[in-house]
Parts: sequence; structure tokens; C-alpha cells
Amino acid sequence: MLKIRNLEVYYGLIKAVKGINIDVEEGQIVSLIGSNGAGKTSTLQSIVNDVKKTGDIHFKDKTISDLKTHHIIQEGISLVPEGRRVFQNLTIEENMRMGAFNNSERYEELQERMFKLFPRLIAKKGQLGGTMSGGEQQMLAIARALMSSPTLLMLDEPSLGLAPKIVGELFETITKLREEGITILLVEQNAFAALEISDYAYVLENGEVALEDVASKLISSDEIRKKYLGA
Repeated sequence: MLKIRNLEVYYGLIKAVKGINIDVEEGQIVSLIGSNGAGKTSTLQSIVNDVKKTGDIHFKDKTISDLKTHHIIQEGISLVPEGRRVFQNLTIEENMRMGAFNNSERYEELQERMFKLFPRLIAKKGQLGGTMSGGEQQMLAIARALMSSPTLLMLDEPSLGLAPKIVGELFETITKLREEGITILLVEQNAFAALEISDYAYVLENGEVALEDVASKLISSDEIRKKYLGA
């Protein structure tokens, strides 16, 4: 579904991503794990053309490297950014309507689906995004991203700052989305939780792919357990 070749990302003279290759197969959960500054977020931002980059990005056999961000979203890719970034002064409903900018004719249908996926949002649909808890904001951020009906959903550090119980619910939701046919590209510092639900994973170090394999093998790797799983 997604093929990245020779990707390099630049911030001024600094090269944050150094010629990586990544494949995401349809129907999979693929994780990018690694320490802060490894290039994980930059990789996601490059896919939606939000950073200066070189290399080739193909989505469903179409080159999207030079498309504008809103056109990439229309192609079927959506990003839940790190830190959630919900619209603080808009209500839950207004946030979701913003996510459906290219899907307005299906807004009511999609909103109903989001409320089934995240029942906690129903009673608070008139509440401002900025007044919600961190967990509720993450639910809203995912719901907003899903309102564009993506076939590839990218999540950047979704568990960051959330209570363990909410993290568990969140990863259950990610697995459910995969079961519903949405392919997932996940960036997550909670490496064990990410690998547990993933089909395949890439380990990034200093802007390069240091290791890649099926997730179940990486979980049992002594190197991965020592460096990323605290074991």
C-alpha cells in the first residue's frame, strides 16, 4: 500500500532522516520505534508532505511525493499528530466536521460511526476540545482523522501522557480499526505495546533504519529488549 524509497528529511542543514526505505502492506499494523530524535515523526510528516524532503513515496501505486497535503488526505491517508492538536476553541462536533472537509456529504453517517467507536464523546459533543482530558482529546483526534475515511491511518505517539488504562483502551481501538480494514502506520515510544499489536516494525536510530522484522521476532530479540523494552 505504501512504499517509501531513499527518503531524506532536512531541517535547514540538518539531515533528520537519511535515505530510509519502508513498506507498509495493506491490512497491517506497522510500527516505527526508536528513541527521541530517531526520525520517526519526520517520516510521518514527510508522507503528508509537511517537511522538506527528497526521495520517492508511493501510495497504492501512485506517486504522492509532490502532492499538496490536502490532496494526499483526499487520496486516503490521514495523520493523528503528536500532542493531539485538537482545535481547543471548537466543540467536539466542530472538530469532527473539520476532519470531514473532503467528506461533508457523509458527515452524519461518519459522526455516528465515531460515536460508536468512542462512546465517551457522545455526551460531550458540545464541549470545547480544550476542556477535555488528555485521553478524550486523543479519542477526538483519532475520530477527526477518521472523518476523512482514510485507508491508511498514521498515529504519532498516541499513548503520550495518557494513563495506563486509557493506553490499553487506545491500543484495543487501533487493533479494531485494523480489523475493520484500515491499515495503520504507528509511531510509538511504548515499544512493547506497539510491537504487541503490530505485524511488522522498523527500528530507527539517528535517521536510519537500524533493524526491521516481523514484530513477534523483534519482541523476542535480546537487543530490542535491552534497548527499548527495559528488559
